[in-house]
Amino acid sequence: MSEITENAQQPSAERGRPKTRTGIVLSNKMTKTVVVQVERRMKHGQYGKYLTEKKKYKAHDEKQECNPGDKVRIAETRPMSKEKRWRVAEIIEKATEI
Repeated sequence: MSEITENAQQPSAERGRPKTRTGIVLSNKMTKTVVVQVERRMKHGQYGKYLTEKKKYKAHDEKQECNPGDKVRIAETRPMSKEKRWRVAEIIEKATEI
């Protein structure tokens, strides 16, 4: 019986590490939101040809520091809106200005 009370007082199960992706910022026209394109190379199962799969994520940018062309790392987080489930973890490389 004492085992049950000891386990009940321990903090809830630890959360795992959030998923992270690295991509390029396409747009920052929304308030505190950026659109990040993540590219993934994969080999076709039957033919063996390498394909590039591109996917767009909406990420939360609290400080509004990201600009189009920046290379960023995004991390999975709680749902912030209907489509926004990622946040900008860090800006890896700023875009070169012409």
